[in-house]
Amino acid sequence: MRYVALCTGIFLCLGLSLSLTACGRPAPDGDAPVDAAPAVIELSYSIFFPATHIQCQTAEAWAQEIHERSDGRVKINIYPGGTLTPADQCYEGVVTGISDIGMSCFAYTRGRFPLLEGLDLPLGYPDGATATRLATKMVRAFEPEETADTHILYVHAHGPGILASKQPVHTLEDLRSLKVRGTGLSAKIISHLGATPVGMSQPETYEALQRGVVDATMCPVETLKGWNQGEVISSVTDSSVIGYTTSMFVTMNKRAWDRLPADIQDIFTEVSEEWVTRHGEAWDQADAEGMAFIEELGHDVIALSEEEQLRWQEAVRPILDEYVANCESKGLPGAAFLEMLQEELGNAPAEESDAA
Repeated sequence: MRYVALCTGIFLCLGLSLSLTACGRPAPDGDAPVDAAPAVIELSYSIFFPATHIQCQTAEAWAQEIHERSDGRVKINIYPGGTLTPADQCYEGVVTGISDIGMSCFAYTRGRFPLLEGLDLPLGYPDGATATRLATKMVRAFEPEETADTHILYVHAHGPGILASKQPVHTLEDLRSLKVRGTGLSAKIISHLGATPVGMSQPETYEALQRGVVDATMCPVETLKGWNQGEVISSVTDSSVIGYTTSMFVTMNKRAWDRLPADIQDIFTEVSEEWVTRHGEAWDQADAEGMAFIEELGHDVIALSEEEQLRWQEAVRPILDEYVANCESKGLPGAAFLEMLQEELGNAPAEESDAA
């Protein structure tokens, strides 16, 4: 009997110990238990960039920073290269909860974000840092209804799209007979400049340039190294005076956001604000490496004359007018959106500047 009682006592002590571990541990003074550590919040993050891309790596650093500032309470699982949702389905994947967070391009679903299409217009973005800062600022300022079904954390955007060609391009006349790789908005820019756009993906462009299927490509400088396209061109025309960008959202499922404790939401907001600068710097670093690659190869970098810059700006002006008209037909403030962007970039049309 004494043996049975002893065993029973041991099991009771073990049970009490396990109960304290699950519900809390005794406070130092023994008066009340201390709450157990909160459960870890796990979130999925779908990114269209491959894991090796600097923008994916920058996003991973963002996720790690949130993990550390939350003292390990948040764990964000990264799914790069469109493995969770393809690039053109990423936003809807966030809306429906396939992923909790997503990064992709607004432009990949044309017509889905009519007001924010204004971010990508050929407005003369000087660099990725400026494009990223302005893209985030514009989304926050206008809070468009088209993104109200998610919680936008921040936006980033690449440096100015320029012209890289197999022969020198100094004027619009030099473009007339050229076939230029471009898709979406860049294809429209190419048409207005008088060249012939040829649609194709970035992976196809190297061979197309090499085989003469196209004579040039319109792209950010970073692609000339990142996709090795600098090897199959001989000249870069600095057309940044009409430099377009491609803006990319980092957004979160609304239900997932609303479930976060207030202090965790504050951490997300704080880190995201800092990462606007980080992503802009990453784009500029990639562009600098692309230009260094071009210089290493000994290619020409052509600056447009002031007269020619004005001609190129005038050639693409109808694209801006078309954007405003499209927004007006939908009851959207396209004119105000474009005006603010131009003022921020310091390149408002001459007639507006004269009136000021």
